[in-house]
Amino acid sequence: MNDKPRSPSTRARATQPAGLLQRLWRLSRGRRLRQVTGNFVWQAFARHSMVGAVAPSSRRLAHAMALAARGADLVVELGAGTGAVTAALVEVHGMRPLVAVEIDARWADRLRRRFPGIDVRCTSADEMLTQMAPPASQVVVLVSSLPFRSLPPHWHQRTCAAIERFLLADPRRRLVQYTYQPRAPFETSAASPLAWRCRRAVWHNLPPAWVWELGAAPA
Repeated sequence: MNDKPRSPSTRARATQPAGLLQRLWRLSRGRRLRQVTGNFVWQAFARHSMVGAVAPSSRRLAHAMALAARGADLVVELGAGTGAVTAALVEVHGMRPLVAVEIDARWADRLRRRFPGIDVRCTSADEMLTQMAPPASQVVVLVSSLPFRSLPPHWHQRTCAAIERFLLADPRRRLVQYTYQPRAPFETSAASPLAWRCRRAVWHNLPPAWVWELGAAPA
């Protein structure tokens, strides 16, 4: 039996992206899960500034996001990705209108095939919000998986500004967003009447996540 300890270089390799990728692959179960996880991890390393994690959102996190959007007449998901949160939204909100926004054409096509009953838009979040004109009677909730902390500066500024404009147009609107650290996803503009509220922590996620809500500040 070889009890020789691993060298520091061997241990270090286990924490590198390639080692983490192998661990995630072994943890995946089932052909479909491996396919989705593999596509997500590949995109995470290839487009790290536009993808904020190295694994899709867990079922617990996705369910927490969907529950936080209760009360909406229309749900608009920003950065739908592989559809982990989309599936939870469909489960929790049933036949309520849902629009999934995904800028990557390949992922948007997969979302259309997986969820033929929902409206999938292949565009950026800021363009979608600028074009939207929902009826005044509808309460709209945005559910976002966008990686604000890693977005390129121009995308970050455009997206945050579009979200704020959209929310300020109707005090009933709100944004549901998660982070991988216990701080607000992004800073609102100076003197903004919008305020962040931390709704819950999801410890059974890789990595642990916090669910936040941005909306009109309490009176």
